[in-house]
Amino acid sequence: MKGIVFLGDRSLTLQEFPDPTPGPGEVVIEIKASGMCGTDLKYYRAPTGAGAAALGLRANQEPVIAGHEPCGIVAAVGAGVSDKEARVGMRVMQHHYRGCGVCPHCSTGWAQLCVDGAEVYGATAHGAHTRYLKCPARTLVPLPDELTFSTGAAISCGTGTAWGALQRLNLQGQHTIAIFGQGPVGLSATQLAVGMGARVIALDINEDRLKMSRELGADTVINAADTENVVDAIMECTRGLGVDVSFEASASPAARRQAVQCVRTWGKVCFVGEGGDVTLDVSGDLLRKQVTLIGSWTFSIVGLMECARFIADRNIPVDQIFTDTWRLDQAEEAYRLCDQQTSGKGVFLM
Repeated sequence: MKGIVFLGDRSLTLQEFPDPTPGPGEVVIEIKASGMCGTDLKYYRAPTGAGAAALGLRANQEPVIAGHEPCGIVAAVGAGVSDKEARVGMRVMQHHYRGCGVCPHCSTGWAQLCVDGAEVYGATAHGAHTRYLKCPARTLVPLPDELTFSTGAAISCGTGTAWGALQRLNLQGQHTIAIFGQGPVGLSATQLAVGMGARVIALDINEDRLKMSRELGADTVINAADTENVVDAIMECTRGLGVDVSFEASASPAARRQAVQCVRTWGKVCFVGEGGDVTLDVSGDLLRKQVTLIGSWTFSIVGLMECARFIADRNIPVDQIFTDTWRLDQAEEAYRLCDQQTSGKGVFLM
């Protein structure tokens, strides 16, 4: 089988790999959809020679197949896997981490926080930008029949990440939320927050993404690049009180600061965007407003199940966040476009 491998310096290749065979407790998924994620760009852009971690290599420098948003059908089952865990033909998503399975984090569904360290499919273990993916049966989550494979791929990371952060914020229908950054995660947050009944203020610096936000149900959109004072604009939309909660997905230091400053007293802020930093006035921005600042990294396997069920039950059209579909042999073109970070989400369909 062929798989996409990032080489660094914005280059990649389609490399040949042997078809996997499941061992005890493992399954092989025939991939039907593999989503593209902004995190992929860390490996795509990494300087050549930057080391195993930066380039998504195993510790022994062996290449790793990219892609950490897997969705497909169980194609083979290893010894010791019960029908309840997985069966051939079962439609599945995958929680794309492998931990020890028994530590306090793994046993509660947070394998990415494993005390012994976790493998990350698509980064340090072979991922889903290929035909087949081998993984432990315990990492699988059934894909509801109502959902497409591309929707399942989105839930497996980007949309699931948005869900996890909204749950940390305890978003409720009476809330107004400001969502900074309308890339795939921010667009997912907008779509989910609307589905929860909240009023959404969507912010970005790209008009195409803001147009998508409005189409997905945002009540107000603000182009941060064209707005003299973003916090004042949000205050004007909220009768001078500020939003109940804010969600920051852009990783921009300015947006992070604005996300904190725009919440009302007793408000909550969740940082989701990876990397970078922020400078805050601790007393004025946090302490004297009783603000809660939260960091949220992806989601638990239980959260993945809950997100999929919420989307299926409420008929949320997640496929609307996809602006581009690709074949594996179009990978170079696909990642050149993804690298611009101006469109919606991309997905490889097999």
